[in-house]
Amino acid sequence: MEQVFSQFNLLAVIVSSIVCFIIGAVWFGPKTFYPVWMKALGREVPEERVKMTGGETLLMFGGTYLAALIQVSTLGIIVAAARLLHPVTWGTGLFLGFLFSVGLGAFASLSHRMFAQPDFKIYKSLKVWLIEVGQDVVCLTIAGAILGAWS
Repeated sequence: MEQVFSQFNLLAVIVSSIVCFIIGAVWFGPKTFYPVWMKALGREVPEERVKMTGGETLLMFGGTYLAALIQVSTLGIIVAAARLLHPVTWGTGLFLGFLFSVGLGAFASLSHRMFAQPDFKIYKSLKVWLIEVGQDVVCLTIAGAILGAWS
C-alpha cells in the first residue's frame, strides 16, 4: 500500500478537483443544463436569485467541492496503483477516469434515480440521470487525463 501512495500526486488531485468544480459550475449553469434539469425534475426554474443563508451556501458549494475532491482522490489512488503495473499516460488516465465514472459512478445511481421519480415518469428520470451523471463522467474523464499526464 505504501508503494501506491508513493505514486499518489496530491497537487494533481487538487488541480483536477478544482477543474471538476469549474466544469460542474458551467454544466449546471443557467445557460446550459440547469433549466433542462430543473424542468425534468418537475420543478420551476427560479426567475430570481435563490436566497440562502451563508451556512447553506457554504454547505452547498463546500460540499460540492469536497465531493469532487473525494472522487478525484479515489481516482488518483487508482491511477497510482496502475502506475505500479506499467507507465501511465494521459490516455491511460483518461480511460481509467471514463471507465470508473461510467462503470461504478453512473450506473450505481441509475436505479436510485428511476425509483426516486415521484410521478414514476421513467423517461423524465432517465433525462435527469443523464444530465447528472454526464457531468460526473466528463469531470472524471478529464481528471483522469490530468492525473495520468502529471507524473
